[in-house]
Amino acid sequence: MTFRCEDAVDDYVSKCLQLALLLEVSAYPKPGNVHRIADFCGTRYEHFLASSVALLPHFRLAAKRGMQVSKGELSLDEVEIGKVIKDSVEDMVRWQRGGNTLLGAVILLSPIAVASGITFSQRRTSLKKLRENVHKVVVSTTPKDAVNVYDAIKKANPSGLGNVSELDINDPDSKRRILKERISLYQIFQIAAPYDAVCSEWVNNYPITFDVAHPLFMEQLEKVHDLNTAIVHTYLKVLAKHPDTFIARKTGIPKAHEASSMAKEVLELGGLETLEGRKRLHEFDLELRKSGNLLNPGTTADIVAAALALSVLGGYRP
Repeated sequence: MTFRCEDAVDDYVSKCLQLALLLEVSAYPKPGNVHRIADFCGTRYEHFLASSVALLPHFRLAAKRGMQVSKGELSLDEVEIGKVIKDSVEDMVRWQRGGNTLLGAVILLSPIAVASGITFSQRRTSLKKLRENVHKVVVSTTPKDAVNVYDAIKKANPSGLGNVSELDINDPDSKRRILKERISLYQIFQIAAPYDAVCSEWVNNYPITFDVAHPLFMEQLEKVHDLNTAIVHTYLKVLAKHPDTFIARKTGIPKAHEASSMAKEVLELGGLETLEGRKRLHEFDLELRKSGNLLNPGTTADIVAAALALSVLGGYRP
């Protein structure tokens, strides 16, 4: 990873994360998701652009708090990452009319922003060190962080939440219990990890982001020398390997596995590099969109955005 020393750390980190979001949503065609030439009813490409702009100051604040941690001015449990996420979501909703656009990405990228502030301040710019700091950030979260993230999720109002038996977000008593029993955000995400890949990334030290999606993107760039193709192929490869939990929550695990099988088929036909692959990719996209946005691999998109953030933080430029 490289760092441009002429930039302030917080500015550098926030711009990198914003660029990653813009690159992810602009890549096309990503089957089942919004991109530059495809919208959902009520949620359009420009809503994602507006959301990405709205998030910049919150990423900057998260990185600045990471810098304060590195200087000993804040402890990790004083970062208030839950409030960063909550404030990010409030601005995301305030700056556009398309509803929930980037909740999952905000949850994934906020610890990366804090960890980047720590890492770059120390000029220790390896991915390994960044990942170690991400883990330190998430395990240091507090019950107050958990309550703020509950508020953020309620504000974003994502589809497919369903009901759970333990600390359900729709149960008015859950937040009281979290504070009374001193349950941290990290512990909440441990409960949700088996059925939500974003939470699983948090509690397992981002295995798909760091070990799968980021290396795939860099390999694809080297292979195809085209940014759009590299992002789309990374998206397809992640989806093929890891059934999307957003789809699973809304329509069931079999449908999520079916989408993964179709992604694998597109790749086996060459993806965007062949006529047959492009034809099957178009058919795959139409198949997912027939359901409205029920078969929307949104979690896959969030993880790809996080992987792109690692690449941009490491010096990649389009």
